[in-house]
Amino acid sequence: MHEMALCESMIDIVEDQARREGARRVLAVYLEVGALAAVDAESLRFCFDAVIRGTVADGARLEIDRPAGQGWCLGCDSQVSIGQRFDPCPLCGSNRVQVTGGDEMRITELEVE
Repeated sequence: MHEMALCESMIDIVEDQARREGARRVLAVYLEVGALAAVDAESLRFCFDAVIRGTVADGARLEIDRPAGQGWCLGCDSQVSIGQRFDPCPLCGSNRVQVTGGDEMRITELEVE
């Protein structure tokens, strides 16, 4: 399960940032995980709860935003929404759709005290 490794890396970043800002405690972590990021949100929540124990984020909430996948169709030269990688263009049916968004995972905000 790669979600555990992702959460371990994420908590390293959170602890680093909290220390830099002089925060005593992290109350919430806001995360953007695109629909095409190949990350299961429920597994991520489970792993997050496991890795925050004993850290500055112990007891923190994990808020996940799931932006839709976006692509550029080379067939009809249009920006389109896609549900998964290798989906055909919803406008022209072409299979030449290049992913342009929705495949990222990043921490967007921390709520601290």
